[in-house]
Amino acid sequence: MTEKNEIVLMNFTGVYKEQEFYREEKISWVDVQGLSGCNCYCDGEAQEILEKKIADLPVKGIHFVDSGNYHYMSLLWLKKVHTPFCLLVFDNHTDMQPPAFGGLLSCGGWAAEALKALPFLQELVLVGPDREAYEQTEGEIRNKVRFLSREDLQEMTEQEKKTFFEEISDNLPLYISVDKDVLRPGDAMTAWSQGDMTAEELESYIRALCRRQEPAGMDVCGEYDAEEDGTCNDRVNGMLLNVWKDWRDSHEK
Repeated sequence: MTEKNEIVLMNFTGVYKEQEFYREEKISWVDVQGLSGCNCYCDGEAQEILEKKIADLPVKGIHFVDSGNYHYMSLLWLKKVHTPFCLLVFDNHTDMQPPAFGGLLSCGGWAAEALKALPFLQELVLVGPDREAYEQTEGEIRNKVRFLSREDLQEMTEQEKKTFFEEISDNLPLYISVDKDVLRPGDAMTAWSQGDMTAEELESYIRALCRRQEPAGMDVCGEYDAEEDGTCNDRVNGMLLNVWKDWRDSHEK
């Protein structure tokens, strides 16, 4: 039986067996390695299995969900939030593409689906994709999203960036979803094209928010091949785990 710890590792590919960041922690290990119908696209049968696997685990925790191919797991976790909340996504891609295969849940479209499917989602903030990719999303979706592009991050002053994050609703619990492909090569190694944010910048943005926002939960994806040296990913995962623990502790009564 899976322990109901707030630090959750979802084992799709075996990559976490090669990492060290969680070794001293009490974790819930969700073994779905070998599950069919779940790589990039998630069919109905796989979705049912995955939802059962996480049914008894707390959404108010940090969930490491393996490769960006499984970023749609964010939506399955968010379905467990039953009070109004805000969602902040760090990603090098919009994850707002229309589904290509009969409405299947996908890693490339889960964020758009969240806007349609989650009645408690009050605000979606997307940070990291380039402007051109964002402009290709449906206008109806763009109208519901606060967006900070890769180019914006390069052009804005530190004060302008600070102001952007300060304008995120602080009267709502915040759920943060991080795809490590938002980071520059060298700070992370992922299976998808990467941005140019540094790990230090990512940490500073999240920590600034955590001082004022109640946590609803957090997830992290963007792993690479288990056969490759994942030292940089291990380091970033450890950093994000520490951020979560500090965030949780600062808001516990």
